[in-house]
Amino acid sequence: MKMTKTYAPRWYDNFEIHLFRLITKRFLPISWFREPIPEKHERKAKVGDLNLEIVSHCWQYSNMLTYQLSSFVNYSPTKAHLTVTVFYSKDDKKTAAVLSFFEQKSVKNITWNFHALENKKLFRRGIGRNMAARATKADWIWYTDCDIIFHKNCLDSLVMQVQGSQEIIYYPYQERTTDMLEKSDPMLNNESKPQIVDINIDQFSLHSRDKAKGAFQIVHGDIARAIGYCEKIRIFQTESEHWRKTYEDTAFRWLVASDGLPIDIDGVFQIRHVSKGRYTEQSNISKVRSKIRRMQE
Repeated sequence: MKMTKTYAPRWYDNFEIHLFRLITKRFLPISWFREPIPEKHERKAKVGDLNLEIVSHCWQYSNMLTYQLSSFVNYSPTKAHLTVTVFYSKDDKKTAAVLSFFEQKSVKNITWNFHALENKKLFRRGIGRNMAARATKADWIWYTDCDIIFHKNCLDSLVMQVQGSQEIIYYPYQERTTDMLEKSDPMLNNESKPQIVDINIDQFSLHSRDKAKGAFQIVHGDIARAIGYCEKIRIFQTESEHWRKTYEDTAFRWLVASDGLPIDIDGVFQIRHVSKGRYTEQSNISKVRSKIRRMQE
């Protein structure tokens, strides 16, 4: 008889995460939850043109992903070779179509690296990030989200900032963002067919950042290969039947004992939006999350 794998209910999942955040992190040694971090002198100090990897997840955000992938076509790096890794589900037909469209585009210094995952693996972002960390050949790996746009000179300026560096983690100290856009905003309505698009930078305003939060974690490749991404924290490697909030970001910064170092990178843009594709539209949780985002705005 075939056994069906069961999953912890949402309330227990959240309880375990909060238990980790409030208690485990305070009283147990970091070394229990990761492999040893290579000493600074053991990390490569690469100079010249670099190998970069950008890792994102997409679930029902094909309109945002279109802007991100288009930015690699429109503003491909000249001082680096970039691997673009995207984790997605074949059940998300619009995202699959967008990826198929871009996969046909040959772009100098760009390698497309698209991975279809089962939904239950995709819904826990730490699983995909850990897979990418362990497999990366890059000098630097940037864990991001699909609503981030890498505009003019973004990647080349990153290369210049990390020349010869052996630090663990960086983040851009500033970015440009839209206001909180409603689903009906013209900027979000680009899904009629897969296409290459660009943004009007006048729609974005400048904001500063204070740490390497979720979409802005730029990690030394030797660190990523050595420790993965929250690999030994069970809850962040457990499959899920629903998209889970990404608390693993703060856990990763705890594991490397750093909030990151700020650097000046050009052309980092973010599309901010009220409706969250990862929640079922018009569901109670979708309505609550949208109200919270409006209040935050």
